Amino acid sequence: MQAAKNRKIIHVDMDAFFASVEQLDDPSLRGKPIAVGGTSDRGVVAAASYEARKYGVRSAMSSKVAKRKCPHLIFVQHRFDRYKEISSQIRIIFLEYTDLVEPLSLDEAYLDVTYAKKGLPSATLIAKEIRQRIFEETGLTASAGVSYNKFLAKVASDVNKPNGMFVVTPAKAQHFIDELEIRKFFGIGKVSAKKLNDIGVRYGRDLKLVDRLELTRMFGKAGNYYYDICRGIDNREVQPSRERKSVGAENTFSHDLFLDDELKKQLVIIAEKVWERADRSTIKAKTVTLKFKYADFEQHTRSKTIEPYINSKDKFITESLKLMKSEGGFVKGIRLLGLTLSNFLFKEDENDAVQLVIEF
Repeated sequence: MQAAKNRKIIHVDMDAFFASVEQLDDPSLRGKPIAVGGTSDRGVVAAASYEARKYGVRSAMSSKVAKRKCPHLIFVQHRFDRYKEISSQIRIIFLEYTDLVEPLSLDEAYLDVTYAKKGLPSATLIAKEIRQRIFEETGLTASAGVSYNKFLAKVASDVNKPNGMFVVTPAKAQHFIDELEIRKFFGIGKVSAKKLNDIGVRYGRDLKLVDRLELTRMFGKAGNYYYDICRGIDNREVQPSRERKSVGAENTFSHDLFLDDELKKQLVIIAEKVWERADRSTIKAKTVTLKFKYADFEQHTRSKTIEPYINSKDKFITESLKLMKSEGGFVKGIRLLGLTLSNFLFKEDENDAVQLVIEF
């Protein structure tokens, strides 16, 4: 435990990244409420500027709801190539300080600077220097959390957002956790937070009173995580090579689809896009998952695993169409379809899979 508390972890989180890039590149958008994505009536907000967030506009919100909350909201088409370009610039800055960089997305990452490559031996000063360099080299602001583990660093990065920093030292960690609202615990979602609130658990100090057995009974394996984090225990290491777990694509339609022919056509288009991405990444997947959302926003998924793996685009399309028709097809109009390939076949598995085919 003592060794774990000697680690120096930084979580860097860019402030309203997509929206901030758009405001950076188009000065006329600065200081205005903007939403990236969601440009059609059936669209969904991918990101919102802080000016838009003041009105309650959030990512994953439908365009109609966002517009209702903020009538003068400006919608901007996303430019992922541009976001990736700036994300790469930021990653280069990180790697000057440590090789232990674990990106979570384009706009956030963990850094283990216990043995930093440059700078003073203070994680706080390194985080301050990194934030300053990001601003000088990209024109964007970032927030940071500093502590001795990933959980605390992640939570800390939200405390003084935007363009701020917060440090949780080992000596102050337990008090910080005790006073932290359950809804702000990273790893405890809205549903789990409500279940905890319903039994009187509203702060970290309350969570400490629930024994491990009860938490695992209520939440399964996650209960062990909850038991540990409310005591400041998180021994996960920063993993610089995070392997991709899935590849997918989805489409929200401008009008609800009912006809089988229309749905089949759209599913094939999505499947071809997913297969192109998988083929480009030279991955082999065993599991295909169909995601669909009805007009009333009710969402479902259906999955199937193929052994030894899905070996062609035609096979992928065929299995996707079978999933669409399973369980009697769809019972209502469809507003969204998505497909995902996952459960990747790795090199060591591939030899076993080939051997299996030969035997049979």
